[in-house]
Amino acid sequence: MVFSGTCRCGHVTFESDCPPVMTTACHCVGCQKMSASAFSLTALFPAAAFAVTQGETVLGGLHGPTRHYFCAHCLTWLFTRPAGVDEYVGVRSSLLENPQHYRPFMETWTREKLPWVTTGASVSYEAFPDPQDYPALMSQFRAGDK
Repeated sequence: MVFSGTCRCGHVTFESDCPPVMTTACHCVGCQKMSASAFSLTALFPAAAFAVTQGETVLGGLHGPTRHYFCAHCLTWLFTRPAGVDEYVGVRSSLLENPQHYRPFMETWTREKLPWVTTGASVSYEAFPDPQDYPALMSQFRAGDK
């Protein structure tokens, strides 16, 4: 099965031949500002299975070690390659086909969450989980405990 998506204007398309290993909502102020919303939605895919299949991307955001990629034409925030986590790509799940299938399993940075926001996520963290917690979280996500 192929998981595919596109930016708002359609100039950039991308796909993964593996399902997401996790879905999240991030409430950090940075994601709020970059998404112009209360949080950003992410479907985390294995980097080896992810590819931009059409169009050009440009770096945006803070231009630091974590790299945020945008459509060069419409400037839609497409995906993120987190610093130090080269094996995964965080795709904005609202850009995927059938975005309703990507309900957030985990929410992060709840200490910066706007007080009126709810996501329905199964697990919540004040910041990011400890790196050693991710294998168990991914296993829980795969098991369908969403």
